[in-house]
Amino acid sequence: MTKNTVKISYITKDSARKATFRKRKKGLLKKASELSTLCGIDASVIIYSPYNTQPEVWPSPTEAERVLSKFKKMPKMDQSMEMMSQESFLKRRIELANKQLKRQCRDNREEEITQVMFQCLAGQGFENLNMMDLNDLEWLLEQNMRDIDRRINMLTKASHSQGSVAAASATMATPEAMLKSGEKVHVESPEREVSPETEQRQQLIKDLMHSPENIGLDSVLSFGDNNPIAFFP
Repeated sequence: MTKNTVKISYITKDSARKATFRKRKKGLLKKASELSTLCGIDASVIIYSPYNTQPEVWPSPTEAERVLSKFKKMPKMDQSMEMMSQESFLKRRIELANKQLKRQCRDNREEEITQVMFQCLAGQGFENLNMMDLNDLEWLLEQNMRDIDRRINMLTKASHSQGSVAAASATMATPEAMLKSGEKVHVESPEREVSPETEQRQQLIKDLMHSPENIGLDSVLSFGDNNPIAFFP
């Protein structure tokens, strides 16, 4: 269930105004206490009302004097910073409302001229348009043409980039494709570093395999720890 919005205006009935004052004052002091406790800041509230002969001070007169003294010691520029009177508050609200009104009027006018543009495209003439309408229509058409040109350029660049990628992928032939087409594929394996001991072992094996008659007993490798380059430990 939504809460009813209270109309902010002067309460003419005395009893209702006094009850509202007591209720709102209690809420104000509670909020000031929460703000001071949660954020660790110095705060003080002084309330003048026709219902009390003396002003009400929160949290105490001594604390209020300390806060006021600290405020007066600040530079004049810092004192007036973020300070707002009723008049300045109303001026700011009016300026904000005027900006919102101008923005809304601009949006409404653009929507209206858009409808006029569609009517002209549907065949309706320009006889009922005045000079202001024609100028606004010209501006809107120019804006739409810029958007169209920007979109065309974006799509053109995207299509060119896709075509370049497709052409590059078509020129790259994989080994599998080359084998299917019958072309010779030469794959080079990376060279490995070979130690002198390994080269000596390989040369001895080649000699044993190809020229056994020229190899004596001294060329046969021994096994175990007696051979520093043995295949097996």
